[in-house]
Amino acid sequence: YAINGMLSSLDPHSSYLNAKDFDDMRVQTKGEFGGLGIEVTMEEGLVKVVSPIDETPAAKAGLKTGDFIVSLDDKPIVGLSLSEAVEKMRGKVGTNIKLTVRRENVSEPLTFNIKRDVIKIQAVRSRLEADNVGYIRITTFNQNTSDAVQSAVEKIKKEKGDKLIGYVIDLRNNPGGLLDQAIAVSDQFLDKGEIVSTRGRDPQDIKRDNATKGDITDGLPLVVIINGGSASAAEIVAGALQDQRRAILIGTKSFGKGSVQTVVPLPGNGAMRLTTARYFTPSGRSIQATGIEPDITVEMAKLETFEEERFGEADLKGALANPNGDDKKAKKEDAKKTESNAKEIRDELDKKTEDEKKHGLSDEAKDDYQLGRAIDLLRGVSLYANRNK
Repeated sequence: YAINGMLSSLDPHSSYLNAKDFDDMRVQTKGEFGGLGIEVTMEEGLVKVVSPIDETPAAKAGLKTGDFIVSLDDKPIVGLSLSEAVEKMRGKVGTNIKLTVRRENVSEPLTFNIKRDVIKIQAVRSRLEADNVGYIRITTFNQNTSDAVQSAVEKIKKEKGDKLIGYVIDLRNNPGGLLDQAIAVSDQFLDKGEIVSTRGRDPQDIKRDNATKGDITDGLPLVVIINGGSASAAEIVAGALQDQRRAILIGTKSFGKGSVQTVVPLPGNGAMRLTTARYFTPSGRSIQATGIEPDITVEMAKLETFEEERFGEADLKGALANPNGDDKKAKKEDAKKTESNAKEIRDELDKKTEDEKKHGLSDEAKDDYQLGRAIDLLRGVSLYANRNK
């Protein structure tokens, strides 16, 4: 407790790991561990959710980035260290825990009853979107991530080959992980240039990591999606691709964790996790506490279609006639359609649009506004590039 008190007073990410915690941390970076499936930090004496991990009990229950956990099993969390709070959230697989949560813009506390489970992290998911866009979702940076990204790109290439127009890299709600994996993933999309620099307390203590030749996507356009749950290693990748002008970033501002932790093993099978450096993007900016701003801000939203009455030039009094005589015919046809417009709109909402049929959007993409805009952006970049060939 004395050691942990000294370390945790330095910053939110430094702490003492006893033998069990140290073992749990090593297991977690291998991609499998027990618990609820949330990445957390300590802020103002409360546990703040950095990111719920995809397909885990916490994500399925509805916890969101930015939630503050105020009590566990009706016992206040104030006074506990981060490691103590995490220890209480862990437990035997199959047992339940009650979380009381404060959420921004929600007046009353929210209650979640969550069953603990073995958390198996699938670091990378991929699929084909819109028939010619490769979608790669990176959920965390564990020791398998770079190999999984390589496999995902190879699989997508094998499926569509030369018909691909680009890739969407989804880093939303990615809490980070291993620094070397973030560097390796960035390198996979870059041919040259700096990826990240880490700078310690001594101004002379600077380490720079540079990309090696070879881009696994063969230079196709990239769009990267980030949000407030994109932290640490995820921000390294986003910052590197943005600064090297390799990708366009869309979404919302990232979390802003720009520090590096070193784990120092100690006698007695424990370890000390100590913040030892800050990392900087290739342009020399630190995102500590400020986050990465996307090139195009796209808030999470839901699209709705509204009925509206449309007017055109032909409806104006005294409008010039079309020399081909098409305006009268068009006006009559428009009048016939007006009565059935409302019904047609309602019918269309219940069906796949012709564009969706043509491009093969997945159900996830149709319901995901940010992903939809990323795909639209790639299409636009591809069209512009083809016109200038």
